Amino acid sequence: MKALTSTDFHFKGQKSVYHGKVRDVYNINDDLIVMVATDRISAFDVVLPKGIPYKGQVLNQIAAKFLDLTKDICPNWKLATPDPMVTVGLKCEGFRVEMIIRSILTGSAWRAYKEGCRELCGVKLPDGMRENERFPEPIITPTTKADSGHDLNISKEEIIRQGIVSADDYAEVEDYTRKLFQRGQEVAAKRGLILVDTKYEFGKRDGKVYLIDEIHTPDSSRYFYADGYEDKLAKGEPQRQLSKEFVRQWLIEHNFMNEPGQTMPEITDEYAQSVSDRYIELYEHITGEKFNKAAEEGDIAARIERNVSNYLEGRK
Repeated sequence: MKALTSTDFHFKGQKSVYHGKVRDVYNINDDLIVMVATDRISAFDVVLPKGIPYKGQVLNQIAAKFLDLTKDICPNWKLATPDPMVTVGLKCEGFRVEMIIRSILTGSAWRAYKEGCRELCGVKLPDGMRENERFPEPIITPTTKADSGHDLNISKEEIIRQGIVSADDYAEVEDYTRKLFQRGQEVAAKRGLILVDTKYEFGKRDGKVYLIDEIHTPDSSRYFYADGYEDKLAKGEPQRQLSKEFVRQWLIEHNFMNEPGQTMPEITDEYAQSVSDRYIELYEHITGEKFNKAAEEGDIAARIERNVSNYLEGRK
């Protein structure tokens, strides 16, 4: 099984590299970003010990499609995808917040609501809501971007008061967030899906706000199947969803939530292959297109280095 779990490239003009949980980000001349979507997979804030074949390609290609589908709404960082696992784009100064938008009461918001919370990130929530019920209109619940540990909920007012983002920039980002989400919901509806919630990241370059990072992937978004949604809501049954939640559930079933004393279960080749199959299924359902696996012959890292180097050379 071939999977790319680490990279160590040295591109021409490379200033630095940042290795995230899933993506490796290369800074080229403080002008461009080469973002490599590896086959690493994370859950409960830990990277699993085995890579998932084609996961990086799935995430990179979904994000690229949605960046192209939304560039009429908001300028974004993407310039090209020289390799199935790589996007090259403009280097922006990222805002230290993530814009999370939710259309349905589920996940962490539901857990807080169930405990009696009626205000989330400064947004007042109606009484009497049920799990997986739609909000009257989508709500924005930002979080601060933490260098380590968990991101923290924060209100719009606190973001502006602390000077994390200026009032003018926040107003622009908030407007983009709502419009991007509406577009995502429209695309999802055509595929028989509901875009439940997602996150967006923004940054600035030369005084202009850009959408950065990934968009509408199963790692950053939650999708429900539209068929059966109302029936399951009425019966209080769990919704059928399209996200990497199935990996978290598998870990929970194997007594792992990254808590003290717990041991990561063995990730067999068979299980890794089953996760790969699910990600490909996600891709085809979300995009409505057949997934074409990148060529398997040769070394994945060598292919990426060759493709990216050729692209960078051609930009001169």
